[in-house]
Amino acid sequence: MNRNNFWIHLCIAVIVVAFAAVLGQLRLWQSKPFFLANNSTKSIPKPMAPKRSTDERQPEVLVKFRPDVSLTEIKKITAKYNDRVEDNLENVKNWISIDDLDNQNMETVAEQYRRMSNIVLYAEPNNEIKLDDPTNVSGSDAPLRENDSSDVTPNDPKFNEQWALNNSGQNGGKANADVAALKAWLKTQGSTDVVVAVLDSGVDYKHTDLAANMWLRPDSVPQYKDEELGTFNDLHGYNAADNSSDPMDENGHGTHCSGIIGAEGDNDEGIAGINWKVKIMPLKFMGRGGFGTTKDAIEAINYAIDRKRNGVNVRVINASWGSTLYSKALEDAIRAAGEEGILFVAAAGNNGSSNDRSPHYPSNYDLPNVISVAALDRSDCLASFSNFGVKTVHIAAPGRDILSTWLGDDYREASGTSMATPYIAGVAALILANEPKLSVEKLREKVLKSVDKIASLDGKVESGGRINAGKALGN
Repeated sequence: MNRNNFWIHLCIAVIVVAFAAVLGQLRLWQSKPFFLANNSTKSIPKPMAPKRSTDERQPEVLVKFRPDVSLTEIKKITAKYNDRVEDNLENVKNWISIDDLDNQNMETVAEQYRRMSNIVLYAEPNNEIKLDDPTNVSGSDAPLRENDSSDVTPNDPKFNEQWALNNSGQNGGKANADVAALKAWLKTQGSTDVVVAVLDSGVDYKHTDLAANMWLRPDSVPQYKDEELGTFNDLHGYNAADNSSDPMDENGHGTHCSGIIGAEGDNDEGIAGINWKVKIMPLKFMGRGGFGTTKDAIEAINYAIDRKRNGVNVRVINASWGSTLYSKALEDAIRAAGEEGILFVAAAGNNGSSNDRSPHYPSNYDLPNVISVAALDRSDCLASFSNFGVKTVHIAAPGRDILSTWLGDDYREASGTSMATPYIAGVAALILANEPKLSVEKLREKVLKSVDKIASLDGKVESGGRINAGKALGN
């Protein structure tokens, strides 16, 4: 190679190496954050942690801010902690459900807001609620007995199995250990002007024995609208569990409670409810597995309040569920319902324990619109599973081996204070059918005074007795 060729090849090699170095540096720059050209100490912000979609309804905490804190300020505060306002819960000012986008423990997030005592009144986890009734749900195969000769005995073929409505001592029971439905029906069998909301797992609103008594939103009532959650074509009620307008039951529990309150009577089909005629509004906040959350229960109560304010005659909420966890937010929601004239009837629980010593909620809320219900068997004895409490449980009703409606046009027996509660809600609806202008305070008083005193309940429930629908209607 001559000297000229050598220098030519050397120059080419240097150019190739330099070009490769530049390419390498470009790739390096592409793979790393870079700093601003003015030598500022600020760098490009680090990527945020992955966030849940705003469509996912999993708020961790319920927070009550002081009344003078604006929603704009609240949103700034939540954003500072990488949280978002999931919903501004209606009916109680500055009552917010908050979604923590960092997926922290609920109690940790609640404590974070509790420390803001200058602007926060309370903060609590959005706890899980589940059904706790005994699991002896079965198809009914009890033998039939002859119909009572009363003129108000319905022609429903399974009525003879409904010992809670008319107990003649069938299947080893005690005669007259029932709610005296036949006497009540001499005065009224119910009214379609009265709406009872069933706060539960939804209702099978297509069930043959329920369909005629299901509430449908009238054309005169606007669709339900929530500023954060949207507008719902709530033809059949509301589903807070799935944030939708379809409250169809997938569990069976809510359908069972609904049949006790208002299975259509005297229609030659299945059973009779304590109300032959009524309107049942499904408020679904629990899913197929019987689980829900405090927030969803509150959202469903808010719906009932909104519908009441829009002209729907919602007078009673049946709550056949509970928890040992206290919630100030849920208490506030039930109080708000009471201020709108809505009675709240709650199951006392199924631990066989004293609610005076170990509180059970929502039945233990000391509010003027709450009635707590214990369960009896067919012999007028307190059921072994039923909670009690002379200071905190107000009244008793049949709750063991109760036949009622089930999913898919079926009928089943079930036991629990969940089954006792709708008898009280149902009697309250009967009273309102007869006295529609009654205030919630007078309605509650009338229910609690309409009892048969029972020795087994002495020192166990406040009224000392089992509901008597006949007495409640003046018969």
